[in-house]
Amino acid sequence: MHQLNLPSYTFRTEIRENKTYIFDTIRKRYVVLTPEEWVRQNFIQYLAREKNYPVSLMAVEKQILVNEKIFRFDLLIYRRSGTPLLIAEFKAPEVKISQDTFNQVVRYNMALKVRHVVVSNGLQHFVCEIDYLKNSYSFLKEIPEYLSNHQNSTMG
Repeated sequence: MHQLNLPSYTFRTEIRENKTYIFDTIRKRYVVLTPEEWVRQNFIQYLAREKNYPVSLMAVEKQILVNEKIFRFDLLIYRRSGTPLLIAEFKAPEVKISQDTFNQVVRYNMALKVRHVVVSNGLQHFVCEIDYLKNSYSFLKEIPEYLSNHQNSTMG
């Protein structure tokens, strides 16, 4: 798999019917190892190990309803209170991050109202912090650590 702009992690993999599978610790099962899945699994490890986001508060590839349309997000992390905190959209390393990618995540966020939006292809990572009180957002240099002030704050 492609070398990413993330620390290196060790994963459980297996080969079945000439396809490589990687164990997803969130879904608790093996999934086909695609380039996008490689980015997601590395990013999950990065968030858990480097930024202290609890794996127990992560959800992968769940469906949400936005304006009566069903969408599937790549990763959603909740606060301990159960409200969404961070949404992430992943692309394969060869896919350039575009405005369309951001638009996709913004559509999901209309329903979720998360504080942080992350978009990554494993090589480039973008994170926005949304301030709903000021109706604004700003790009951050890095993903904030999961701290008590992040998990308890809902709007700012």
